[in-house]
Amino acid sequence: MAQVSGQRTGAAGNVTLAMVARRAGVSPQTVSNAINAPDLLRPDTLARVQQAIDALGYRPHRAAQTLRTRSSKLIGYGIQPVQPGTSTPVMDGFLHALSQTADESGHRILLFAAPSGQKLLESYQELLDTCSVDGFVLSGTTHGDPRQDWLAQRSIPFVAFGRIWSGRQIGDWVDVDGAAGTDTAVEHLVGQGHKKIVFLGWPRGSGVGDDRAAGWKRAMQRHGLPVRGRRAESIDDVEQARAAVGSLLDAGATAVVTASDTLAVGCYRALADRGLAPGEDVAVTGFDDTPAAHLLTPPLTSVAQPLEAAGRECVRLLLARIRTPSREPERPLLTPELIVRPSTARRATGTEN
Repeated sequence: MAQVSGQRTGAAGNVTLAMVARRAGVSPQTVSNAINAPDLLRPDTLARVQQAIDALGYRPHRAAQTLRTRSSKLIGYGIQPVQPGTSTPVMDGFLHALSQTADESGHRILLFAAPSGQKLLESYQELLDTCSVDGFVLSGTTHGDPRQDWLAQRSIPFVAFGRIWSGRQIGDWVDVDGAAGTDTAVEHLVGQGHKKIVFLGWPRGSGVGDDRAAGWKRAMQRHGLPVRGRRAESIDDVEQARAAVGSLLDAGATAVVTASDTLAVGCYRALADRGLAPGEDVAVTGFDDTPAAHLLTPPLTSVAQPLEAAGRECVRLLLARIRTPSREPERPLLTPELIVRPSTARRATGTEN
């Protein structure tokens, strides 16, 4: 079997696979196995080789490794367009976690532009034609998303960060249980003495938004609290959210569960318009625990997504699919965490109607 050469530039000169083998007291083939098929080695042998690799600063030569294994160690990730000036802290956080996890497994994330509409699949085809990627990580899955079917028909490995919201389930995906997040928010508010808990969400038809709305409704019904007339909708825009939540506040809501931190900021502004204070007069919860949640006054209680776990799971599932194309699909649903801050202070006894 051809060996994979590597080098480290510095005072010690080039470091080769043979040098690592001599230091570890093993054969060059054992070093190659440690890099490319570690499961073949005993734990003590693998540890000894890894110590030698670390001590010498050895790095496999990627081009030679690609020729030998027919693996580029590249994972494609399409960046979808956003409106100018729009912040995407959640997906930025996920991409950071994904990149770090891929790096730890010896892979790199290859970013490419994935425009919406008819040109979406063309961007994937172009990348396949020009780069030897091992597979794809998808995000921003929506109703009628064509990518999973397209990739599956071509036997191209992929994993999605986000469920397939319509049609038949295809392939592996990792998602966050949004319903569990808003359910937990309602539980917290009920524990704080609230009963008039309303929901400010996105327009119906969004898979993620509908999921978060379902968790609010489920928890409300479990506590025997009414949901009719206690829901408002807005696109993910501060000023539109500010207008949308107004009628619920005027009707006497004491707590607002929102589908995003952006909507929660709109709720803060609507409260200010009425001379009310978040956390004192009306409790507010957000979702995604973006940097804005820490900066608001008062700081916002928000549902944090486990982005690092999502990145790890995406890489794990994609590599498993590459190794064993016929394996049964896995679709883990990760549980988010409610980060409690002063925007949901306890309701004063006797003030709930």
